[in-house]
Amino acid sequence: MSDESGDGLKARLSIRVGNSRIDLEGTEQVVTAELLKLRADEQWSTALDKVRETRERAFEAARIAAMQTGLPERGSAFSSLVTTCQLSKKPDLILAAIHYLREVEGQRDSPPRELKQLFIDAGHDADDVEKWNISLYLNRLREQGRLTFPEDMPEKNRFMSLTDEGRAHLDSRAAQ
Repeated sequence: MSDESGDGLKARLSIRVGNSRIDLEGTEQVVTAELLKLRADEQWSTALDKVRETRERAFEAARIAAMQTGLPERGSAFSSLVTTCQLSKKPDLILAAIHYLREVEGQRDSPPRELKQLFIDAGHDADDVEKWNISLYLNRLREQGRLTFPEDMPEKNRFMSLTDEGRAHLDSRAAQ
């Protein structure tokens, strides 16, 4: 869609994190230039810090709940994490599950059946979860650059871990 002056396409970027709000509008070039300025600004750093802090608090709460209960209630800890971060799409849930198993429980090996069990423990319908093709999601997330195989492990889905891009994606979902 061209703007009325014929200078190019209109673009808009709106980001809200807590009380901070960034709202840019104009041509794509103007929005890009303003965004580059903002990224160097303290407001941008503050917004990113808030997103990271929120994510870390959610993971810490899950870790504490898991430690206090000796992990039998890991389903409720994981469910709390998913709720806090407002995750609902299957790929996001799977990223969160892998992150939870790696960071909270310290596991290095999480086969698809372990991921499914975590969802069942968290209260998802067992019949529904059993239908999920976890391996398909894992492969798609890997193609998107959100999961990778650690260098010291075999290239099997059970060993996948989040990339920096995968963590950033979870951060962005938690900030919405």
